[in-house]
Amino acid sequence: MSIPQERRVVTAIPGPKSQELLARKQAAVPAGIGTTLPVFVTRAGGGVVEDADGNSLIDFGSGIAVTNVGNAAPKVVERVQKQVADFTHTCFMVTPYESYVRVCEKLNELTPGDHEKRTFLVNSGAEAVENAVKVARHATGRQAVVVFEHGYHGRTLLTMTLTAKNMPYKHRFGPFAPEVYRVPLAYPYRWPTGPDNCAEEAAEQAIDAITKQIGAENVAAVVIEPIAGEGGFIVPARGFLPRIAEFCKDNGIVFVADEVQTGFARTGTLFACEDEGVVPDIIATAKGIAGGLPLAAVTGRAELMDAVHVGGLGGTYGGNPLACEAALGVLETIEEEDLVAKARRIGEIMLPRLEAMKERFDVIGDVRGRGAMIAIELVEPGTKEPNPAAVQAVVKRCHAEGLLVLTAGTYGNVLRFLPPLVMPEHLLEEGLGILEKAIAEL
Repeated sequence: MSIPQERRVVTAIPGPKSQELLARKQAAVPAGIGTTLPVFVTRAGGGVVEDADGNSLIDFGSGIAVTNVGNAAPKVVERVQKQVADFTHTCFMVTPYESYVRVCEKLNELTPGDHEKRTFLVNSGAEAVENAVKVARHATGRQAVVVFEHGYHGRTLLTMTLTAKNMPYKHRFGPFAPEVYRVPLAYPYRWPTGPDNCAEEAAEQAIDAITKQIGAENVAAVVIEPIAGEGGFIVPARGFLPRIAEFCKDNGIVFVADEVQTGFARTGTLFACEDEGVVPDIIATAKGIAGGLPLAAVTGRAELMDAVHVGGLGGTYGGNPLACEAALGVLETIEEEDLVAKARRIGEIMLPRLEAMKERFDVIGDVRGRGAMIAIELVEPGTKEPNPAAVQAVVKRCHAEGLLVLTAGTYGNVLRFLPPLVMPEHLLEEGLGILEKAIAEL
């Protein structure tokens, strides 16, 4: 790795050069585009990002689970450099190219299930989810779509409608798309009768709402994140996902897994659905698929995907050749460096450290996650009352010390950790130390 794998804080964060650039950003970019930490990055790789002032920060964000293989993985760089010299675009719908087909072949092979599959490529996670719904509606002839509390699926009109949280994603952006219905999610920490009852009761409530309020025969698709991302890294109680998938199968409903944030080795399996053996009818992927280049995919049962008429699917940039080459480099890197195992190793390091912090600090209400997708939920001590102020205080202290961390959660009280799967363990340990110190100073 050419970039030194070390934390280095040489100015205040953000430093003077980043502050100058921030002023330019504020003059040129709408205020609605937020920034978690306004350090302007000049180089990144492994487990660090370097900024314009020469600071090197430990990266617990991975561009929101995008740079799973690192910010400049050699196989990604090599493939993109070669492709950009050959051609940058033709539009696959006009004159196709092999790399698009190869990416689709790999996703058909690697996604859960041994049934015959088809894949097509788009630009973003929201676009992938929206197209999954389009396919489900067309193939079933039904209109209703069921989603879950705490879910996040994107910022387009339809995916914003599918998303649960109002602020900042939906506030004053309505009216929203019709025929979208929301049902309970098995959220163990906050389930009223406790985590042991959560899976069965949540599934019963969800299924009851579908059958009585919507009519299963009217539902085209059930769309769910195997682990809720923006909603707070909620790992549904075991048994919940398989029960929902079984209900869908029994009622001719397309089960859509939104693996935009959970995919590509992030959770210690290649896809999060695999943990409980759930086989989705359609799976939407993005984020970690192409190492930072814009690419997303919709992979599904052949009979569903082939049901759509010619020209009904597509887009000018979908499956851009540079992004396709990057995706092939990502898949090679995951396999050759066994990043599935590295994600599990990150979890083995982080979870016990965080559990020990929970024992020490009663502001930590819950520790959860799988692989390298980990979170802590902060509460008012002695209660389960959400404590977003504590989260903001911890974030501020971590950023000042050179640790980039992200927040999440319906209640704004979750710290989420998404380190690159290639992060050296010494940086992981150092980052956890900074986090612990920040919590101790509350």
